[in-house]
Amino acid sequence: MTLWLCITTEENWKVIKEKNIWGVAERHRNTIARVKPGDKCLIYVMSHRKDKEIVPPSVVAAYEVDSEMFRNASRIFNSPPDRKETYPLRIKLSPIKIFLKPIDFKSLIPELSFIKNKRRWTGHIQGKAMREIPEEDFQLIMGRAE
Repeated sequence: MTLWLCITTEENWKVIKEKNIWGVAERHRNTIARVKPGDKCLIYVMSHRKDKEIVPPSVVAAYEVDSEMFRNASRIFNSPPDRKETYPLRIKLSPIKIFLKPIDFKSLIPELSFIKNKRRWTGHIQGKAMREIPEEDFQLIMGRAE
C-alpha cells in the first residue's frame, strides 16, 4: 500500500467529495499510473482567496483508492482558464474520513519528514498533482483529524 498527498483546489475538492473521484492532467500520467486499489490518499487543498481573506493550505480528508487508473475526459473538474484541462486520468475513491475541521498544513511542516527544506516547503508540493508520502507523515496527519 502506498500513501499519497493529492493536491487540489477548493473547487475541485467539492467535486472529489461529491463524486468520490480523483483526476489529474496528462502530464502526471507516470505518477497516477503507480496508484493501486488499496492505496490511501490525503486531500490537500491549496491556499485560496475566499471573499477578502486568504485561506491557508489544509488537509481536508482521507480516502482509499478503489480502482486502477482509467481515462474519462468528461468535464467535471475546474481548471485554470489558460489550460482548459479535464484531468482525464482518474481513479475512484472511497472516503475513510472527511475531517470536521480542515487541518492547517503549515502547522504540520516542522514534523513532516517528506518536507526536507522547512523554509521552502512549497517546492515539495508546487507543480505536482500528487506525491507519495511516508507512513509516519500519513499517521501524523490522521492523528490531527477531528
